[in-house]
Amino acid sequence: MRAMVLHKPRRPLELRDIRRPEPGLGQVLLAVQACGVCRTDLHVADGDLPNPKLPLVPGHEIVGTVAGLGADVRGWALGERAGVPWLGWTCGECRYCRTGRCAGLIGYRSLVAAGDAERLGLYGFGAAAHIVAQVARHQGRRVFAFTRAGDTTAQRFALELGAAWAGDSEAAPPEPLDAAIIYAPVGALVPSALRAVVPGGTVVCAGIHMTDIPAFPYQLLWGERVVRSIANLTRRDGEEFLALAPRVPVHTQIESFPLDQANEALNRLRAGAVRGAAVLAVNSPAE
Repeated sequence: MRAMVLHKPRRPLELRDIRRPEPGLGQVLLAVQACGVCRTDLHVADGDLPNPKLPLVPGHEIVGTVAGLGADVRGWALGERAGVPWLGWTCGECRYCRTGRCAGLIGYRSLVAAGDAERLGLYGFGAAAHIVAQVARHQGRRVFAFTRAGDTTAQRFALELGAAWAGDSEAAPPEPLDAAIIYAPVGALVPSALRAVVPGGTVVCAGIHMTDIPAFPYQLLWGERVVRSIANLTRRDGEEFLALAPRVPVHTQIESFPLDQANEALNRLRAGAVRGAAVLAVNSPAE
């Protein structure tokens, strides 16, 4: 089968023919139809995340159809549609699993972590933020979108989705925020967001990877402001979001690329030039 393979960080992916896997005990084989291009893929390709298992086929936001069933698989049928998050397995036994804190997505959980904030700032208006903005508006929140300096295209996109304001990430919003979610992997945005939130407000860092947070005066944190991170979405969060999405309803904006243009998709994501989410379209199960 065809795949785009990473052989070394900071090098382009290479189109290769690789062995078609066989499903093992308890496993399901999927024929991939589409795969989202995630910023984590970009961090791996750019060498921001250390020690990847090379060679590596990036991609973990998958929708496909069941093409094979391993032994002892129940509840799945050939040809059935399935989606795959980035976390493929949890032990089910550690205290995090036992208390419902181990599973595999992020966007909706960052909104939950923001509490009942009425004035919500979103720093970095890409794949996750454009969905969360729709959910937040449905919940009656006011959304303030922060983008790269001069990115008027993303700012217009945010306003089209109902944002009350959109501007540069270093700019002050027109009024204080109750909470802010940082999707951009830029540590320098943490002090900026703290300046923007009210006392008692929350700043949620929603990325798997972020550059170092610079030193900032304690006064920015004082007043019972909170800075917290998000690692994973729990199974319960996922069930809540999948039930909520059609009620909003969420309309995902995508830019589609064929499999062999995965490097172009990564380049556009790196440049902040994707409107919504970048998706690799795999048109044939043979690919």
